[in-house]
Amino acid sequence: MTDQIAYMDVAAATDVGMSYKRRLLELLGIRPGQTAVDIGCGPGTDLGALVEAVGDDGRVIGVDRDPGMVDEARRRHPGADIRQGDLHALPLADNSVDCIKVDRVIQHVDDPQAAVAQARRALRPGGLFAMAEPDWDTLAVADEDVETSRAFARFNGRRVRNPTIGRELARLCTGAGFHIRTVEPVPILFRDFSTASHILGLERNSVRAVDNGDIAPAAAQAWLKRLETGPLIAGFTLYLVVAEA
Repeated sequence: MTDQIAYMDVAAATDVGMSYKRRLLELLGIRPGQTAVDIGCGPGTDLGALVEAVGDDGRVIGVDRDPGMVDEARRRHPGADIRQGDLHALPLADNSVDCIKVDRVIQHVDDPQAAVAQARRALRPGGLFAMAEPDWDTLAVADEDVETSRAFARFNGRRVRNPTIGRELARLCTGAGFHIRTVEPVPILFRDFSTASHILGLERNSVRAVDNGDIAPAAAQAWLKRLETGPLIAGFTLYLVVAEA
């Protein structure tokens, strides 16, 4: 649990993390007095920004399925309403909230269409649903050994339940009865090996890929050494989608 929380905090604190999160909130356009929800809120990484946006007369609800995350979010944000619950069955009444955000969570759920439909159910007419989800099929790591980079990207994609969810959000929202307001692709680019390795798992997942037989040990070792000495270019596309109920 500590490792998961640390991963989320580090990812949110990177330049690219802070940039796309600011943009997602801009697109959501939260107003003072509204009820805003963060589904899959984790340890409460983004709840502070929501609390500030809704002001003293507003309300912020955080939802997460993990009891440890719920406890940490409550510790960090005692003024928010933190609820344990699943995206497939949100603990929210019908037509009860003004805006909902989800950040890199739908990629992990069993049934993305059901999760999107739950957000539609909970939103008031005209309410907004803002999503930030990756397309891991676009992951690219620059190196002279293109095949090893591709093998790493394929292995990483298989570790996510819904690896191409970013490009699928508009279709899922339309199927749930939403009107699509905006779709923005955001390039997530890393130039620093330490940050890229932490976020993309260059070291830990290349070891797993070797263990799984996807990459030869010698190729992985040489690949990592070149990446570490640089220059490093690695990244993928994140989609920001806002839909109106």
